[in-house]
Amino acid sequence: MKFVAFERAKQGTGASRRLRVTGRTPGIVYGGTGQPQLIELDHNALWHALKKEAFHATILDMELNNATSQVLLRDVQMHPFRQLILHVDFQRVEANTKLHMKVPLHYSGEEESPAVKVDHCLVNHVITELDIACLPGDLPEFIAVDLSGLKKGTSLHVKDVVLPKGVTAVTRGKENPVLVSVVASAAEASEASAEAAAAAAAPAKGAPAGKAAPAAKAAPAAKAPAAKK
Repeated sequence: MKFVAFERAKQGTGASRRLRVTGRTPGIVYGGTGQPQLIELDHNALWHALKKEAFHATILDMELNNATSQVLLRDVQMHPFRQLILHVDFQRVEANTKLHMKVPLHYSGEEESPAVKVDHCLVNHVITELDIACLPGDLPEFIAVDLSGLKKGTSLHVKDVVLPKGVTAVTRGKENPVLVSVVASAAEASEASAEAAAAAAAPAKGAPAGKAAPAAKAAPAAKAPAAKK
């Protein structure tokens, strides 16, 4: 994916504010063997580019001063409530230096899985992008994950996914993170809760019946007074 950048001569808060008024966005390019370079981009073109997934997860061709170099988008600063890009950072790419990137996961096939088609379970996408390490030439635009084999009561982990050649997952201390979990549908969960509640309310099987309270003793009848002679 290609975009055009221009050299930026001035820096500072005031200069950046004036630049935004003219419809430009300030930015910087750093990394590699070169010095950090101040740039500016057309705001509207950048706004539309940021809506594309590839702009965030692939190597970009930046045209600057009639020369093209490869960079990665590293940071975007947005205005807290206006549709305005305040600043953008790019990193130069070197062919022999490994990259650490977050790449989107594209899930497919869950509607055909036994978990959904047969058992009517819900599939929860726990992770939607994966942190990876690879050389620039091996960087994938996305990683496809097939969920057609999911079954009830199972989960899909990072080690269950076949990654593209030259790509390794960066799990940051977690041995095998969960990507997708399978949970019971709301109706099934509600039915199970109702059954559990009914079982808890019923008397335990084989428990002795409670003894009836003893009958009250009848009070002695009052004696009639003797008749006078």
